[in-house]
Amino acid sequence: QVQLVESGGGLVQAGGSLRLSCAASGFTFSSYRMCWYRQAPGKERELVARITGSGDSTYYADSVKGRFTISRDNTKNTVNLQMNSLKPEDTAVYYCSVLINGHAYWGQGTQVTVSS
Repeated sequence: QVQLVESGGGLVQAGGSLRLSCAASGFTFSSYRMCWYRQAPGKERELVARITGSGDSTYYADSVKGRFTISRDNTKNTVNLQMNSLKPEDTAVYYCSVLINGHAYWGQGTQVTVSS
């Protein structure tokens, strides 16, 4: 079955960096676009970044463009999110996700807290 397991969250001061990782299993990883979403308290879940199966194309939300970098390693079935210049408004639970045959799969999420 499809499994997505995020790691790397934590507490960091504004201006700091974190690197999130998502380990995937149960599907042909390199065939699917992978996404990172986040959800802050009281807000809707929003798309942060996505990357094609081959890794040759990426998308970023305007709010993170220039600060976050999504990457993947198809030999290890992992997708990463390097987050630099973090701001308090980046505080949220971060989820990786994949859409397979019309069904969205989600990890359990990892908490990122940025203090001012």
